[in-house]
Amino acid sequence: MSDFICNRLLLTNDDGIDAPGLRTLESVARRLAKEVWVVAPDKDKSGVSHSLSLHQPLRFRHAGDKRYVVEGTPADCVVMASRYFMTECQPDFILSGINRGANIGNETVFSGTIGAAMTGIMLGIRAVALSQFFTDRQNVRWDTAEYASELVLRKLLPIP
Repeated sequence: MSDFICNRLLLTNDDGIDAPGLRTLESVARRLAKEVWVVAPDKDKSGVSHSLSLHQPLRFRHAGDKRYVVEGTPADCVVMASRYFMTECQPDFILSGINRGANIGNETVFSGTIGAAMTGIMLGIRAVALSQFFTDRQNVRWDTAEYASELVLRKLLPIP
């Protein structure tokens, strides 16, 4: 019996492709799924909610096996992944984050991390957004985020 609890995960965020939270989440996802796709913005897109790019072309580049960088919003990343990159087989679940900073209260309305998850839900794909609170921007506890997110995701993800 496989240790994997999910077949296909899509990861995105609003902090950009090189964000430490996305690296942390990818490490967790690789332990939980047979297939992990990463489609993330080229740079920080915090505070864009679930907006889509409507007035400029969406550009993307291939960044490795099942990895793409999109010059757009987190919601654009989810749409591009589900409607363009992953057309043969949709993701079982979307993981958005791990956001650098807590998405709580009013921030949830503006968060691109939460916006990406909401976009997935609107497309009929189950999704969750993950965030890591910090008090010192230079010393974010990514080890805590990795540990806690794996515990939570093992309870949330579909069992094939």
